[in-house]
Amino acid sequence: MAVLAFAACAWHGGLAWLGFWRCLAGVSGGMLMGLAGPSVQAVTPPERRSRAGGLVLFGVGGGITLGALMVPFLLHGGVVMAWLGLAGVALVLWLVMRPHWPRPPATETAPEGRAPPALGIIIAYALSGAGLVPPMLYLSDLAARGRGLGVTLGAGMWVLFGLGCIAGAVLGGRAVDRWGGRLAILVWMVIQSIALSLALPQALWVLLPLGLVSGFAALGITTVALAAARERAGALAGVIWVRVTAGFAVAQAISGFALAALFRVTDESHAAVFAAGLLLSLAGLVVAWADWRWRWK
Repeated sequence: MAVLAFAACAWHGGLAWLGFWRCLAGVSGGMLMGLAGPSVQAVTPPERRSRAGGLVLFGVGGGITLGALMVPFLLHGGVVMAWLGLAGVALVLWLVMRPHWPRPPATETAPEGRAPPALGIIIAYALSGAGLVPPMLYLSDLAARGRGLGVTLGAGMWVLFGLGCIAGAVLGGRAVDRWGGRLAILVWMVIQSIALSLALPQALWVLLPLGLVSGFAALGITTVALAAARERAGALAGVIWVRVTAGFAVAQAISGFALAALFRVTDESHAAVFAAGLLLSLAGLVVAWADWRWRWK
């Protein structure tokens, strides 16, 4: 689906065409996020699961960085070439890695019993997803137009974001090993709130830590949430992870529309959308703190 969506976006079929295929790309990404983590966890020894979860998200961070490096180069051949190039790379990666996909036992993917609600993880992770919309959608534009640095340096912000993602994914697994899932989520919500606050000053120097820390928060929170789901439910973690991923995706979709409207009515104010993301992140921080303090079910 991802390869097909990228290739279809290369054709100029209008907004409805682009919207449909971008939606399908989102569906494919959601399925991969929902399946990859629990599948790897199910075939990994318990003592290595936190680190393995970090390595799964390391791949996501690596893909972000690769895409950020590729797109400016591909754009020299036009938008069509950029979309086809992304489709080609995704196809090659899929063909090479598909034979190595983990094969978890059926008892791990469809276990008996009922998973705990895990409301603290679901709500905190959903608010994290909503708060991360500004750096995910407006980070490059903030540098390129908001700070007047141009398209190339704007793409460079996405490279920084990807590098931060790689670091956050790896260190997130270690943080869970050291502190446990509940406390690790709380720590990452603090980091995310700091990242969003870095977008508010007008100084150019804050763009460097903004890109890195935003990426660190974005994939680190996914790593620790996956580990927290495993802590909370054991073999039923896959059930919780699907709920958590769905909550994250729905929250990002709603936040994306809302912040796009806010961006328009504030005359394209980057400060307004990043401030809104900061408020959502702080709300997630409160939920994570309550979950850690009172250990919700």
